[in-house]
Amino acid sequence: MPGTVGRVPNPPAPVSGAPSPSGTAGSLARHDWAGTRLGPWREWDPAVRAAAELLLASPVPMALTLGDDHLLVYNDAFAELIGDRHPEAAGRPAAEVFGEDWRLPGVGDAVEHTYRSGEPLLEKESTLPLHRRPGPVEQSVFTRGYSPVRDSAGRIAGVLTVAAETTQVTQQLQSLGDFAAALAGTLTLDDVARVALRHAITAFDADRVAFAVDEGGGGWRMVRRIRGELMDEADERLPPLWRRIAPDGEGPMVTAARGGTPLYVDDGQPLRGIAVDRHDQKIRALAAVPLRASVVRGGLTVGYQSPHAWSAARRALLAATAELVGQAAERARRFETQHGTAQLLQRSMLPEHLPDLPRMRLAARYDPGVDGNAAGGDFYDAFLLPDGGLGIVLGDVAGHDVQAAARMGQVRAALRALALSDPRPDAVLAGLDRLVTSLGAEGDTHELFVTVVFGVVDADRQLLTLASAGHPAPLIRRCAPGGEPVAEYLDVPAGAPLGLGCRPPTVTVRFAPGDTLLLFSDGVVERRWQGLTAGLDALAGAVATAGSGDPRALCAVATAAVPGATEDDVAVLAVEHALRPSRSASMEVPAEPTAPSRVRHWMTGQLTEWQVAESVIGAAVLCTSELTTNALLHAGTAARVEIDLSAERLLVSVADSGTRGTVTRAQTDTLSSRGRGLGLIEELSDAWGTDPTVRGSTVWFEILIPPAANGGVSPARTG
Repeated sequence: MPGTVGRVPNPPAPVSGAPSPSGTAGSLARHDWAGTRLGPWREWDPAVRAAAELLLASPVPMALTLGDDHLLVYNDAFAELIGDRHPEAAGRPAAEVFGEDWRLPGVGDAVEHTYRSGEPLLEKESTLPLHRRPGPVEQSVFTRGYSPVRDSAGRIAGVLTVAAETTQVTQQLQSLGDFAAALAGTLTLDDVARVALRHAITAFDADRVAFAVDEGGGGWRMVRRIRGELMDEADERLPPLWRRIAPDGEGPMVTAARGGTPLYVDDGQPLRGIAVDRHDQKIRALAAVPLRASVVRGGLTVGYQSPHAWSAARRALLAATAELVGQAAERARRFETQHGTAQLLQRSMLPEHLPDLPRMRLAARYDPGVDGNAAGGDFYDAFLLPDGGLGIVLGDVAGHDVQAAARMGQVRAALRALALSDPRPDAVLAGLDRLVTSLGAEGDTHELFVTVVFGVVDADRQLLTLASAGHPAPLIRRCAPGGEPVAEYLDVPAGAPLGLGCRPPTVTVRFAPGDTLLLFSDGVVERRWQGLTAGLDALAGAVATAGSGDPRALCAVATAAVPGATEDDVAVLAVEHALRPSRSASMEVPAEPTAPSRVRHWMTGQLTEWQVAESVIGAAVLCTSELTTNALLHAGTAARVEIDLSAERLLVSVADSGTRGTVTRAQTDTLSSRGRGLGLIEELSDAWGTDPTVRGSTVWFEILIPPAANGGVSPARTG
């Protein structure tokens, strides 16, 4: 039971005097204890005073509440926690000092319980307001222990509170949970690397972090991130810059990954033998942790430019991080294996090149659904007909498997053959209907569901003839000279899908210069949570308000018109009837360090010859140089730059011809930094996008040209 705080007027032995007058101890020394129930400091009970002196000397936040009023005695560390309440809090009742905070669960009631019962308490991981100076009140996490303090007679004189702030530990655990959630959303190793590096450099406040995985057939690939490296949202869309490491390569990360044992260097030059630049050379402390995955071998490193001790808690956090990365890397490798096979099959059945015509500009885009793991049945095609017309088609074979892709290939090949024989859209679809009926009978299935829209463009007569077998109506963007663009769906009877006795009627509409036709699959407009009408309206609105009718830009606009992900594949084919022929030129770019400068020189000369405004030339050359650099860094193969100039816009595309190849050190040292990134493209262009192809990918941008900025020169096609 608690008792009166003991006072000993004449102690039997000398006792220490008042606390030394510095910091919190000084405040306590100057406090008028004689006016409290505790009495003068020198007359305190020796046991109580010993507890107080121990408290004052401790670096751990501690407070002593004495007597029935819980008068406060605390140390410097505790003073930092209570902020502006110090120094007036010394010697005052705790309930007066802390006000509403004292009535919070686990605060005043815990002190009172220990004081009355003599039972110690431990309050784990509770959130309390923190009044640090300077700054606003923070909600911090503490673990607090309450212990009774007894006087020389064994009576309870007060309660000792020891507070350990665990906010950092709690935040690290929270961060680890967020990290796990972010990794759960990754599909590819590129995604895993992006998430892992972003987390590691932030969570560990590191100067350099790196991630490496084995190549499967030998060797390793590694990607790193440096503190202060500029990475905007546009840069995040690019693949990470991987470096290849030979199978017998050395270095802390490869050694840890190969042997499965972590390595820690507190101070030294851990990267001296493998440093590729000054960032590596400056690292003095490094931790290299294996991923500990069952199939994928790899490692994660965290480095600092100053000496750093790797505590047990730090090592445990690193190990947990590496284990999460390892699990995500294994999922990503399985996905990439399946995804690569399926997408290669899908894209190999689509046309590699669309027709190149003086007055017709064409572009197409195909994106797999959310899974992306299986081949789908969406397809498109465009080809010249014997009579000079242009045949265009977009269709959808139901299913997301190899069989659907194979049937799609059969339908596409048969359609082209039928159109070359008799291009009338109704005749072509009637012939396809017989084919699909035959395929269904051959496979003994009634589940073969195929929709398709086929049209013929007659540029000389400015006419478009269409027929549809159960497919969404095409959208046309019309732009009269001097007027605002409008987008409208063509009134094409949908008819029945193929295989059900399809006999669709044909519709002929005007297709004048300045018009752009958009064929699309239902994955563009359908979303589970909204009606089809909402998706169609969103697509029409986005196409009508697009900056230009350029087909490539409209394909990008169309695929992003309806928000939210779709599980279905997305296919778009756009055809523009140009007002005037455009000028075009191209350049093959070798995978050499001097390539970007050669592209800048060639492009400046070409656009100057075409009398393009200097402001447009400057922006276009800068953007093209950046895209060329990125293509060479990320693909490691030759690239192709194409420019197309019309009276309305300049379109530039940079295509690589392979996946990530070897990037030599000479290239990475000589080529420009990706620090400016694609943010530069967004800033200087009116539209940009990326298009995957059968053998690589294409990044493009478009710059609109004011009417007076093209020097009055009528564009003409060039080689």
